[in-house]
Amino acid sequence: MATKEKTKAEVRQENAVEQLSRTEQFYEENKKWIWGVIIAILVIWLGALAYNRYIYQPKCAEAQEQCFPAEKSFAAEEWDLALNGDGNVLGFAQVIEEYGSKAGKAVYLYAGICELRLGNYEEAISYLSKYNGREPILKARAIACQADAYVALENYSKAVSLYKKAVALSDNDLVAPILFKEGMAEKALGNKAAALKCFESIKADHPQSIEAYDIDRYIAEVSE
Repeated sequence: MATKEKTKAEVRQENAVEQLSRTEQFYEENKKWIWGVIIAILVIWLGALAYNRYIYQPKCAEAQEQCFPAEKSFAAEEWDLALNGDGNVLGFAQVIEEYGSKAGKAVYLYAGICELRLGNYEEAISYLSKYNGREPILKARAIACQADAYVALENYSKAVSLYKKAVALSDNDLVAPILFKEGMAEKALGNKAAALKCFESIKADHPQSIEAYDIDRYIAEVSE
């Protein structure tokens, strides 16, 4: 039994030696190619690191700085100035054109809301659909604003589908306003039962919301 086990051990050792020999042979035959690949990977990695540190990050900082005047105008509800600037400072449209999303993903949300407030609904949808931030509340707002634009374009079915997505992402404070808009879009489509469901949800689940104040009137309108 001991002899048999020793034979197995010897076979394993021989296989390991043979494998090592093959590996060494492969390396000797291909070492120029192997080192070429390693050097190429290092060059790419160092290049990407240098680009990120010396080009990309400074551009991001520059883009964010350029956004400050537009954000200030946005807060003051000066929609055209926020979107288009005044020739001295950039608006969100120019920031996006020059820097893309380097100023932050929210730049598309800002630009889309400006276009929406200015009545440019197709442009609003174009900007808002490019917003892909992960923050649920901002994502819900972007989707709800797209729905608002579709309502203005009288595409109520598309608006309803977007309002539903926005409701699913919203926190409690935002649900009632979006539900109300969803109900009104359903009403415009003639879907009274669906509209009633939205309005009754506001009454039952969000009784302290502004939308709940006069909700009985809307419930009555779609209950006829």
